[in-house]
Amino acid sequence: MTDLTEFFGDNSPLNELLPGFQPRAGQAWMAEAVAEAIQNSDKLVVEAGTGTGKTFAYLLPALLSGKKTIISTGTKALQDQLYHRDLPLISKAVGRPAETALLKGRANYLCLQRVDQVTDVAASLVNDMNAVRQWRYRTDSGDRAELIDVAEDSAIWPLVTSTADNCLGQKCPEYSKCHVVKARRAAQEADLVVVNHHLLLADLAMKEEGFVEFLPGAEAIILDEAHQVPDLAVQFFGVSLGSRELERLVEETRAATLPVSQADLQRRIDALQTAVRVLRAEAPRKEGRHELSEVMTEIREPLDVLSHALHDVQHAVRELGDASVELEKIHEQLAGAVERLAILSSDDAWDGLRWLEVNPRSLRMHLTPLDVSTTLNGLIDNGYQAWIFTSATLAIGEDFSLFASRMGLPNVSGLTFPSPYNIQQNGLIYLPPDMPQPSELRHTDAMLDAVTPLLDFTSGGMFCLFTSHRALNSARKWFRNHSSSLGGRTLLVQGDAPRDDLLRRFRKEGDAVLLGTGSFWEGVDVRGQALSVVAIDKLPFTSPGDPLMMARLEFIRRQGGNGFMDHQLPLAALSLKQGAGRLLRDQNDFGLIVLCDPRISTKRYGKIFLECLEPMPSTSALNEVSSFLAVHERKGKVA
Repeated sequence: MTDLTEFFGDNSPLNELLPGFQPRAGQAWMAEAVAEAIQNSDKLVVEAGTGTGKTFAYLLPALLSGKKTIISTGTKALQDQLYHRDLPLISKAVGRPAETALLKGRANYLCLQRVDQVTDVAASLVNDMNAVRQWRYRTDSGDRAELIDVAEDSAIWPLVTSTADNCLGQKCPEYSKCHVVKARRAAQEADLVVVNHHLLLADLAMKEEGFVEFLPGAEAIILDEAHQVPDLAVQFFGVSLGSRELERLVEETRAATLPVSQADLQRRIDALQTAVRVLRAEAPRKEGRHELSEVMTEIREPLDVLSHALHDVQHAVRELGDASVELEKIHEQLAGAVERLAILSSDDAWDGLRWLEVNPRSLRMHLTPLDVSTTLNGLIDNGYQAWIFTSATLAIGEDFSLFASRMGLPNVSGLTFPSPYNIQQNGLIYLPPDMPQPSELRHTDAMLDAVTPLLDFTSGGMFCLFTSHRALNSARKWFRNHSSSLGGRTLLVQGDAPRDDLLRRFRKEGDAVLLGTGSFWEGVDVRGQALSVVAIDKLPFTSPGDPLMMARLEFIRRQGGNGFMDHQLPLAALSLKQGAGRLLRDQNDFGLIVLCDPRISTKRYGKIFLECLEPMPSTSALNEVSSFLAVHERKGKVA
């Protein structure tokens, strides 16, 4: 077996294959730990700071182990990068080719049956549809990521891909050519399969329900960006039903029943369509999350009407018998919707929270388990698989207890490898003095008053990260009235364009200001001086009024724990660590983290947030900030 320490040392074969490769002790040590865990079928949790090189540190031992391995990533973009770039490079360096496969959820693959059924599309989608039709004859994989000419969020994709609900399976006339079937067969035969967390959890949830799993049985499972898994698991082991899903089901039922059209059936479908619209109209207007028990009096009647309408359509479709494979699938979907609606609208006790999510043009009902650790433990702790969990944000200091408890990993060993970058020299935390409390209405204005003058000290760009869309919108309005504070720089705002487009423009501009929330807190990689300042408005505590958080805190209290100290606080600290992690993405990067929440200095728990960002120093003195940026800008110009 290759000596892992030597492989990542001065004479590494990566020297020739990877420009700028440098030996990093943490990378070699992590690789050794992963190799040992795979060899012994153990469980291992690894926090690897930015620049550690964790991807190669788990890929190398996985390839060398000879064991069947699944690697799961946080996003499809990371999945593609891992499979198309990192895996071929490390395989070449090792000189040991392995049979590998890339597997995504079925909605990522062109459905040959459905694409032939699309005969009429809106004028705005004609170009996308033509691109898809031409591509279908060029593609071997059917993976929609290949077709870069069609936007990822184009409305054409749901029409030409399938879901578990509408897939015809072995009864499909195109089954022998099916891209999904081919991808799954390749995964079954491969030594190493790259998936994403959504697919992995869907597979685990299916196992839990007694279905045959579609991922191959593996001896080692490695989860990158593992910090995302607990929240995703809560979604997968819950129950939900939404208005958009029901509206799509109405449309598909109407289309599938046209050949056997009956006046009574069409009346029932019309009644179902009306019932969905009435439910949306009667639901609370206020966007956000509502506990179902608190709004049930408002929606009980429309829910009952919807339930009867679903039953009526399901019964009518069942009466048609096996008129077509499509109708059989429609009946299955209707039966599933009836069952989920009954669970969601029932008052029976269940250890979870029923809640309603209201969006501008849709709503969704959820039943969410408050604790999935026992379920996950039963799936993970099977004795014959190695499980490796890694991310840049899993621990507070060296304490992995929050992640371990949420994943059902009671006695797991945890290792921390800090970033090899000179964070103490290249990063500085600025705590603006005299900031108002985050609950005050003027907080966003005060934040921007404090951070925009920093643009005078740098020729680079700035991220302003917000903990809510309300604050983001307030910031947008502030800049409308204070456009001169930009000093001629470009302002980019989340929501004005797709995220990837905004990031491309941000990198290209080199000195832009970007306002973002949610998805900009993680998975964003901007290197160099294009990003010199990351300003965060508030400590990222989940709103105490959020019904899901309230229910979780009550669950923890019933277990004898302290909800704030055991859950809310460490969760917020790890979230801040994610946001701040956007700053230093390369060994030559430098910059400023601005924390505009006075609780860091006034509350006893504030030091926990600063400890999460160690060894980066902090200051409240503006002259220290200007000196820090001036020194590093001069160094950058000399270099």
